[in-house]
Amino acid sequence: MAVDNDLSKLRIDKERISQRQGKKKRYFFLSAALLLIVLLVILYFKGILKPAVEVQVISVQKIYPAQTFTLLNASGYVVAQRKAAVASKITGRLVFLGVEEGSRVKKGEIIARLENDDVKAALEQAKADVKVVHFNLEQTQAELDDAILDYNRKKELVEKEIIARSQFDVAEARYKKAKAAVAAQQAALRASEAALKEAEVSLEYTIIRAPFDAVVLTKNADIGDIVTPIGAAADAKSAVVTIADMDSLKVEVDVSESDIEEVKVGQPCEIQLDALPNDRFPGVVHMIVPTADRSKASILVKVAFLDKDPRILPEMSAKVAFLSRQVTAEEEKPLTALPGGAVVTRDGETVAFVIKNNRSLETRVHLGRKLDTMVEILNGVEVGDQVVIAPLDKIKNGIKVRVAQE
Repeated sequence: MAVDNDLSKLRIDKERISQRQGKKKRYFFLSAALLLIVLLVILYFKGILKPAVEVQVISVQKIYPAQTFTLLNASGYVVAQRKAAVASKITGRLVFLGVEEGSRVKKGEIIARLENDDVKAALEQAKADVKVVHFNLEQTQAELDDAILDYNRKKELVEKEIIARSQFDVAEARYKKAKAAVAAQQAALRASEAALKEAEVSLEYTIIRAPFDAVVLTKNADIGDIVTPIGAAADAKSAVVTIADMDSLKVEVDVSESDIEEVKVGQPCEIQLDALPNDRFPGVVHMIVPTADRSKASILVKVAFLDKDPRILPEMSAKVAFLSRQVTAEEEKPLTALPGGAVVTRDGETVAFVIKNNRSLETRVHLGRKLDTMVEILNGVEVGDQVVIAPLDKIKNGIKVRVAQE
């Protein structure tokens, strides 16, 4: 019975156990909350939980030093100052064409030829006529020589009264007639030679030659086409080819009237062609056309290339930078550059803040020469990298950033 009483006294105090478990849970949650707060504080001070800083950025780029002393920029086109639409002076069918687009021709070189069988026949006839007149002239000249001898003999005889006066009169008449015949044949010879020259010119009209050294730009007719100087017929062609002297290429740009004072004849320029974006061509102001375009309020300026390049073609789009001074040899190559304000000194080192994955990355850079508001970057960043330019006083390494929308 005593054992049963002892067993009856054995009971689990559920209330005390629940109190102990409650205390443990409170300690756990308090510890977790404290750790979370500490973690949040650490992350905040490290900038991870801070809101992203709005920044202004600029891309690292390649620039030419001439851009830092450019007074004015203008756009235009490459234009050949010496250009011709080569045509025939007569109407005829094209039977030969010896060039195509891009062909280079020399002055006097045959470009094309028209059908000319009839003209050749006329030329041969004119040559034959000249020969006939030559023979006739030789014959009449011989008769004149004989008449002169007879006239002189009979003149002496009549003076000595050896022959009758009538015989001398016949010799004198024959002499005058032979002399007139020779003059007539000489005139006929000049006429036949003129006709020969006309035939030669007519034949030359059927041959189309290059008027100057040039390059063929367009071919406007083909073999079999009717070529005429006025193009009256519906299917007739007036110009056979269009050519241009590549040594006469210049860039023509429109400069605003308000900016024309910045431009002077002989002023150094730098030319960039849209077709060749990686090249810059030195130039010089050749002419300021002395008239304005009232519709555009601009004045035409012609800029000459200092160096010839076979890649430069007529009608290419071009941009011209009018410079304040001549470009030196060391300034002809592009360099990597940033605005001077994008580079700062931190802890004794020159750095720039590059944007990577929406965070600022402090990057050490080495500087080169100063170019007006720009500074050359020797290494540290690459072309295309986005670099913070403002506000640099709020930027630290690794913080979140947001690029300001323009």
